[in-house]
Amino acid sequence: MAPPIKSRLASTKTIISALGTAAATAMVVRTISQDYLPSEIQDYINYGLKKFVRYFSTEVTMVINEYVGYGNNAIYDAALVYLESKIASNTSRLRVSKPEEENNLSLGMEHNEEVLDIFNGVQFNWTWVRIVRAPSLYNHKTESRYFELSFNRKHADEALKCYLPFILKEAKVQKQVNRTLKLFTIDDDKTWESVVLDHPSTFETLAMDTELKETVIRDLDMFLKRREKYRKIGKAWKRGYLLYGPPGTGKSSLIAAMANYLKFNIYDLELTDLKCNSELRKLLIETENRSILVVEDIDCSIELHERVSGAKAGKSADKKSKGERASKVTLSGFLNFIDGLWSSCGDERIIIFTTNHKEKLDPALLRPGRMDMHIHMSYCTPCGFRILANNYLEVEDHKLFGEIEELIRTTEVTPAEVAEQLLQSDDPDVSLASLISFLHSKRKNNEEAKNKTKDKKATEEVAESVSQEDDEDDKDNDSDDEDDDNDE
Repeated sequence: MAPPIKSRLASTKTIISALGTAAATAMVVRTISQDYLPSEIQDYINYGLKKFVRYFSTEVTMVINEYVGYGNNAIYDAALVYLESKIASNTSRLRVSKPEEENNLSLGMEHNEEVLDIFNGVQFNWTWVRIVRAPSLYNHKTESRYFELSFNRKHADEALKCYLPFILKEAKVQKQVNRTLKLFTIDDDKTWESVVLDHPSTFETLAMDTELKETVIRDLDMFLKRREKYRKIGKAWKRGYLLYGPPGTGKSSLIAAMANYLKFNIYDLELTDLKCNSELRKLLIETENRSILVVEDIDCSIELHERVSGAKAGKSADKKSKGERASKVTLSGFLNFIDGLWSSCGDERIIIFTTNHKEKLDPALLRPGRMDMHIHMSYCTPCGFRILANNYLEVEDHKLFGEIEELIRTTEVTPAEVAEQLLQSDDPDVSLASLISFLHSKRKNNEEAKNKTKDKKATEEVAESVSQEDDEDDKDNDSDDEDDDNDE
């Protein structure tokens, strides 16, 4: 027989009263602890109160520690980044930071604060917990930090299979978007040192043929999406580019535009600073993933463009002083780092060579798999001129454009030279008129230089022909002398 309604109501009131008293007591204890107790004891009390409340709850809590053994916990690091974008405007305490070498402010949650996140209609509560302990003989760590992720226990599978993987992916994207790019160079101790890369070049402002520019962008996009493809075929996830063309055609600007587009750091490798392959190996191992390795003027940085026979190499070595032979980075050693076993030490790498003279490079450097895409940085084109005019003068069309474009089609002039003329004045009429005058002068000088080259070549051919005739005369004289000797 069921108990009377009055009895059940009395029992319910008793339970509610007891819970209310416990809750009130907890609030009083929490208030007193915040006002009078040290922070270490406050942390323990807060932890106990949360544990008491959760005893009567249907929620489950996952603890995400800062470290796993002696290494960082990837989920913890991802949560720090991800939750920056989830902080509510009514959050009472925020953490603001800015490393000295970074450009942007970082906004995050403070210890023991809570952040609510909704994913696929499910509510997830985050708390960043910090506990400070007194050092002991067996534990020198005085602080431990971790996240508590609470949600209804019926959504445990959703949290593990969907929510946490989503956070890892989103954090990676946010890190790239907020990343302050750096330029790394080699210091005197043969280690990488960095400065902030604040180069303004982008594909929008790059004075480059539009079709070629779009081809490069498509190639970069395809490379970024092919991680699983590279793993499936057993190939290191890297891409090689060769930029070749006359000085001043925008090779360095293209590299900066690629870095800004991909959000990749740049490692500027100067091979002449290295004495052996082991130094090269050490430096390449220390480079980060998602980075661009640049070797500028590869034809000049080291003698990689020819592999001579042993005898010829010996003769060449005899002519060199010890100082000239100090660099021992070999072609085979260098190629091993491009596509050999060491090339797999890292993911998502771009390797870029630049040269003014492609014809001087050893064919071993140019084959597919090492330099996958060859990009010819040509002289300025009408398309490139219009981009420069828009960048420097903020004009998309002008009455002088037709004459300038016709001159550019018939004159070998670099984008750097055109840009220099556009800087002469902020008045478009003045700058464009100055450019026209420069292009006429440039074309005249180019023609004179070509004529001199032709004359020099013709003179050399005449001299060579005369030399050959003299050699033949000498041979005839020697033959006549021999005949006279025989007659005698």
